[in-house]
Amino acid sequence: MDFTEIYKQSSSLVAFSPGAHFILTAVQQRLIVRRSDSFQISRTWLLDTSPSPTHAALTTSKSRINSSNPHHSSDPPISHVGWSCDSEYILAACAKRGVVHLLKLQDEEWSGRIDSGAEGLVKAEWAPDGRSVLCFSEWGLRITIWSLITGMATYIQFPLHPDRGYTFRSDGRYFLLAERHKSKDTLGIYDTTDSYKMVRHFPLPTSTLSSIALSPSGDYLAAWEGLLEYKLYVLSLAGNMIASFVPDPDPAFGIRNVAWHPSGMFLAVGGWDDKVHILDCLTWRPAITLELSAKIPLNVALWREPSRWLESTQGRGFLSYERLHGLQAITLNRADQTKPNPRSGVVQLEWNITGSLLLVRFESTPTVVHIYDFPTSQTFTPKLRTVLVHSQPVLHARWNPIRKGNLALCCGTQSIYIWSDEWLGEGGSEEEMAECIGVPAKKFETRDLRWAPDGKGFMLLDKDQFCCGFEVQEDNNQDTVEVGGPMDPRTE
Repeated sequence: MDFTEIYKQSSSLVAFSPGAHFILTAVQQRLIVRRSDSFQISRTWLLDTSPSPTHAALTTSKSRINSSNPHHSSDPPISHVGWSCDSEYILAACAKRGVVHLLKLQDEEWSGRIDSGAEGLVKAEWAPDGRSVLCFSEWGLRITIWSLITGMATYIQFPLHPDRGYTFRSDGRYFLLAERHKSKDTLGIYDTTDSYKMVRHFPLPTSTLSSIALSPSGDYLAAWEGLLEYKLYVLSLAGNMIASFVPDPDPAFGIRNVAWHPSGMFLAVGGWDDKVHILDCLTWRPAITLELSAKIPLNVALWREPSRWLESTQGRGFLSYERLHGLQAITLNRADQTKPNPRSGVVQLEWNITGSLLLVRFESTPTVVHIYDFPTSQTFTPKLRTVLVHSQPVLHARWNPIRKGNLALCCGTQSIYIWSDEWLGEGGSEEEMAECIGVPAKKFETRDLRWAPDGKGFMLLDKDQFCCGFEVQEDNNQDTVEVGGPMDPRTE
């Protein structure tokens, strides 16, 4: 593994372009685009984050109060960035000022600006077509869809959640939005090819909707209740309720995570009770229930991070996990369910690209990652395959977007962790391996990591800096790890 130098960033606003040829970075009010092969700067913009006249008039009194505060910054940083689907346009928003800037990669002089007005701005992002921008207003008042082609805006009122209450069909044709009308949860379906014209609008069976998830095929919509009720509903896009699911016995707390299988044939549901229910799309009942256990079966690969390996390697090498044999056990932190916000339940559910593996992280075991085999072509017997144990709580775990058996994770230390079942052994067969890789820097804590779209590398993020790591292939075609030289922070 070869690492780049360290570069500055703000608010973790770093993103690969869809083709993985460029890297977009925000540093306060400045946008920087680098080539991903050489890391040379291709474009840079210093954005004007001054508020619109409407926004300035509404916040005049508040600004006078803040101006007396010596810690108040008159120029708030960029809050959101994003690439269009074809990497031609760039979006940069300053939510505090209600402003969205639009830039063109190949034309440094071209620019556009969206002023949110009196309704404010909490979020801005690209629609799948790469020529429309979704702007979410404050207080759930409305969504404004701005078209770069026509220059016109479309308004949709009363969205429920700006972060988890909407989705697009996989082909981008329809936009599904959870809304709140007359104190009731509803769903609106809009045609993106016809200026987001409403196609259907129907009530949802939920009383307090938590989130929605559309199946990969676009046939079924999963909607579930909030924290206090463990209820999941499956609906057609015509608004007909196909099935509902409530576990028996009722765990008394709601659903925490839901993930569709890439084929759309299964739906994984995890709550606050350390159980994962796998529903099949024929009966919509649990085909199997995966439950957290302290005991690790003998046929499960248990890998443990070596003790104090960073000190022994001085953060400049790699080391394999320790493979434990025999009957083993992990520590469970049982939460008190009578207290608010118990630290338990399924904190992450994620399938790999083919759906043959399911990653599960439980908050009761914050240092542990569970990987389940999920064979669908043979006898349907999903089972625990691998357990990865670390010395610090896992912050993020990400599947490779291209390779089916490649996982990377971080724990907020000066390292990253790699698991793969594609390692070529001496006999030429694929074997499982797990390695700890130190980041060769004087001071760097990996708080997040993100794969490149081509799956050939990833970026590592600290609080206000980032670097990238790329695989180095040798002639024997085996995945070997090499560590680059020391890195020093580079200013822009």
